[in-house]
Amino acid sequence: MAPRTWLEEQLVRIWQSVLNHHQIGIQDNFFEVGGHSLRATTLMAKIHQELNYKLALRDIFQYPTIEQLVQVMGEDQTQQTYVSIPVAEEREYYPVSSAQKRMYVLSHLEGGEVSYNMPGALIIEGSLDKMRLEQAFRQLIARHEALRTRFEMVDGEVIQRIESGVAFSVEHVQASEEETQQYAQDFVRAFDLAQAPLLRVQLVETGPERHVMLYDMHHIISDGVTEGIIVQEFSQLYEGKELPPL
Repeated sequence: MAPRTWLEEQLVRIWQSVLNHHQIGIQDNFFEVGGHSLRATTLMAKIHQELNYKLALRDIFQYPTIEQLVQVMGEDQTQQTYVSIPVAEEREYYPVSSAQKRMYVLSHLEGGEVSYNMPGALIIEGSLDKMRLEQAFRQLIARHEALRTRFEMVDGEVIQRIESGVAFSVEHVQASEEETQQYAQDFVRAFDLAQAPLLRVQLVETGPERHVMLYDMHHIISDGVTEGIIVQEFSQLYEGKELPPL
């Protein structure tokens, strides 16, 4: 069903943006048209930012259609002006979140070395400019502080440091299709959290104009949303596009 009010129109627009889905009706269930918990968090934040309505995450799960959300926003929610998080001042090092502290400790325990790795793979078919691919990743690292962040202990506390620049290169290998699976398994290995970037990339050439790009990030600097951003921005930078300011 098409939107009937201004608020329904705005929610349809926000849903389209979050889900990357252009056919959205006010009776569509968020979790049946591509939504999941991470996207629900993004949806909640965008509604707050753009419409000044502060919803709880549980509202998205309990009222998963726009028609239901409009009723909740009209009856139970009060408007709260969105306030963006200010940029932190430059410091020698910064505190970590409780989740980062937990991951740091567990990653140093025996058996936990790769528990928080976030590997992935992309199949690339067609001509490939390896130098441009590597440069795209270097641009990503320069753009995002998280990709220049390393972790260490200071006075018994876990802290994070952001480097102004870090060395990075893509490893290139040639392998058969059968060998690629073994390369993918061997690619996932422990990160040294004291060395940035906590990102590594390997390009496996499996045949003429066919490559498998393996990448891995540590969860202490990334999550499922991060992975989507990295892949999208990498593609845009490789194509020579200029990214908007953060």
